[in-house]
Amino acid sequence: MAFDNELLEEENFAAMFAESEKKQETSRIVEGEIVEIQEDDNKALVGVGDKLEGILSLDEIRDENGELKFKTGDKIKVMQMGYYNERPKISYKKVLEQEKTIEFIDAHKEDFEDTVIEGVITKKNRGGYVVEADAVSFFMPRSLAAFKDTDDVVGRKIKAQVVKIDPEENSIIVSRRKLFNEERKKKKEIIDQLMAEDVVVEGTIKKITSYGMFVDVGGVDGLVHYNEISYKGPVNPSKLYNEGDVVTVKAISYDKDKRHLSLSIKAVLPDPWAEVESELDEGDTITVTVSNIENYGVFVDLGNDIEGFLHISEISWNKNVKNPADYLEVGQEIDVEVIEINSKTHKLRVSLKRLLPKPFDEFLKNYREGDVVTGTVTSLTDFGAFVRIDGVEGLLHNQDISWDKNTKAKDVLKSGEEVEVKIAKINSEDQKISLNRKTLLESPIDKFATTHKVNSVVKGTIRDIKDFGVFVSLEDGVDALIRDEDLAPLVKDELEVGQEIEAAIANIDTKRDRIRLSVKKLDYIKNQAMLEEINDNESHSLGDLIKDKFK
Repeated sequence: MAFDNELLEEENFAAMFAESEKKQETSRIVEGEIVEIQEDDNKALVGVGDKLEGILSLDEIRDENGELKFKTGDKIKVMQMGYYNERPKISYKKVLEQEKTIEFIDAHKEDFEDTVIEGVITKKNRGGYVVEADAVSFFMPRSLAAFKDTDDVVGRKIKAQVVKIDPEENSIIVSRRKLFNEERKKKKEIIDQLMAEDVVVEGTIKKITSYGMFVDVGGVDGLVHYNEISYKGPVNPSKLYNEGDVVTVKAISYDKDKRHLSLSIKAVLPDPWAEVESELDEGDTITVTVSNIENYGVFVDLGNDIEGFLHISEISWNKNVKNPADYLEVGQEIDVEVIEINSKTHKLRVSLKRLLPKPFDEFLKNYREGDVVTGTVTSLTDFGAFVRIDGVEGLLHNQDISWDKNTKAKDVLKSGEEVEVKIAKINSEDQKISLNRKTLLESPIDKFATTHKVNSVVKGTIRDIKDFGVFVSLEDGVDALIRDEDLAPLVKDELEVGQEIEAAIANIDTKRDRIRLSVKKLDYIKNQAMLEEINDNESHSLGDLIKDKFK
């Protein structure tokens, strides 16, 4: 078998290792005596018999605090490992290692095959590597290392499995490759069990990240993505769990190429959407708890691991909601209406405003066309201003701002300002309200009518010439119209904008805010006046009167 061949190789490597360690002659443990301690040179002279003294590094006999464990005259066991410059080469540390090794062998020689050690590579030689763990030396042949041999391998921490113990040689052989193979085999068995249908297991949370949690299930790590924690959708795992917590999970997939195991917590839980789909209908009213507030809306908890979404436009009939936090707070219980259930995407939309009285309906109860009210300017546009009256907005058009046709809302109003207006029209079908401000102001034509009457003669300036007549500007910003049929004896083609013109008032219509003038009527009045003068003065002949008129 392949593994038997590996063991043969291990024995050969072990033999080479033992041979390389012997160097000059077989190592032996002797009892020596500390003859002298030379602190400055960090060494001690130890007598080992036959009037021979070996040199021992003081680092080998210091405790954890750096204090020497022995003093001059103390007996000490050392391992003699040949000679160096005619002095015995000795080590106290090797004695401790051998003792620990013997203890390990005695404890594991009957059942070493399942023993896994974790140690540090302290040296390497032609045959393999020396690994130290808990002061015990292990040998790992190169063929069982399962890593690339590099210069920096010494000092590396590794795990390995004991594959052979030789009590006679006091040697222990370990294999990193076998440990990997065993772990891979065990992992495959666990994954095969997990991927079986409807298998639910408990696991321990090892690490929590921003995207999920790594959970240990029987020695295999799997990822519970934050989408697989709750039916609410993505959640922050650190808010719900701590490392070390035990959770119930189910395997949902395994990527053989990447060796990634995906787990799910929510797959173990009953699907609350089944209850939603069977118990709720669009239009139902339910009580929910505000769980999270964002700028664009509010998430609400139905109490069974399902969240609904309340869009900012569904919070209030007020169209100018800027921040949902101005209306609701986390933890608040509210009644909402279900407006959409999407079984495919598991989305639930709700509305708060649909359970509130409609402002327009309340408006109709309290106001009528012709009412004079005070409202607040909410916004200004190029065509007018929007004014809020008891939660309902009406439009105040530019042409209804002032009697001055050149005045616009932006010229005389500011956002947030209170303004008195008249309700001109209520369109119940389209839910639109038209407002008027100028009717509450004194009309220039009303004022004009108090000082002028029909047939009065006025002078003005031609403002505009149209196909149907001429517009004339009179005093105090009042405009009047002279129709084409009323221009005679003047010739229209000879008239110019800015030219002064005289005419008689033909009509003043204060209700329709209109004034009509007539040159023709002025000519008639003048002729009538001249005839009356002729009739009243019998002492003059008609010819004399005419001559006097044209003097």
